[in-house]
Amino acid sequence: MENSTVLREWFARVDSANTGSITAPQLKNALAVGNLDFPISVVQQMIRMYDFDRNGTMSFEEFVALNKFLLKVQQAFSDRERGRGYIVPDDVHEALVKIGFSLDSPAFYTVCESFDKKKKGMFRLDDFISLCIFLQSARNLFNSFDTAKQGRVSLDLNQFVFCTANCRI
Repeated sequence: MENSTVLREWFARVDSANTGSITAPQLKNALAVGNLDFPISVVQQMIRMYDFDRNGTMSFEEFVALNKFLLKVQQAFSDRERGRGYIVPDDVHEALVKIGFSLDSPAFYTVCESFDKKKKGMFRLDDFISLCIFLQSARNLFNSFDTAKQGRVSLDLNQFVFCTANCRI
């Protein structure tokens, strides 16, 4: 969804109470209509990533930002799935680099293992989006502590992602 009018219409349908914002359950249900079935925890993370006013819901402007990110992720997936309906770890690595995530091998394989739901080395679109939501959230959190913008806090990003992925439930 790129067109602002189309996005606004979609948002209005999801915001059935006309509050000007949508909740995580509303977003989850709307995404499921498009065959993107995420656990509520992932949808809540999507909202947190773009909840600029920190009110726990998503305004239209915040939704536009999320949509832009999701389109970029979906395009990177589509460029590599070759009609299979999934991508393999090598494809995941290439897609992540295209999106702007550069992880070392231990961090990359740990994150892949964590988001490979069926443990078969195949990532469907929703798996890949979940992985990218995690990485973007980790990057946002890391950047909030890296005030000198040197790429280091007490841990570097790769160690931080490695540790966080191992701690993920």
